Amino acid sequence: MNTVTEQQRQFVEECGLYFESVGLWRMAGRIIGWLLICDPPQQTQGDLVEVLGASKSSVSTTLKQLTTLYLVERVAMPGERQDYYRTAKDLWTRSFRARMHQLTELRQLGERGLELLKDEPEERRRRLEFMRDMNAFLETEFPKLLDQWEAIKQARGYDDL
Repeated sequence: MNTVTEQQRQFVEECGLYFESVGLWRMAGRIIGWLLICDPPQQTQGDLVEVLGASKSSVSTTLKQLTTLYLVERVAMPGERQDYYRTAKDLWTRSFRARMHQLTELRQLGERGLELLKDEPEERRRRLEFMRDMNAFLETEFPKLLDQWEAIKQARGYDDL
């Protein structure tokens, strides 16, 4: 049985709102929020239903979606018949790397727009040039930042998270 403080509930709800604002659903954010602060770090579906005050079907459906997105992973515990869930290993780096394709897609979209406006005046093309150039820059620089983060992560002993 999990005891949840009011501060923990507030954090879980803030996570729900954050993840909802970036395109996931609130329950996904609430589950991730709880899995970030709970002890032990792995919880059963029943634990999540109880702590979050949510329906079994809502938690079950959301867990399936989160595992499909590799944000949460299902784990087996020795001697236990139930499945447990925890945040995926290296959730944040993996999530960011998975979204980096969006930079490429935006750069390419800018290039297609520029091709469409190739005979138009410079001032009309300027917004698309900005879009293309910014995303091309980020497409090049973010992998370097992630490589630097990998070195920091290893130095700080975050390899098991």
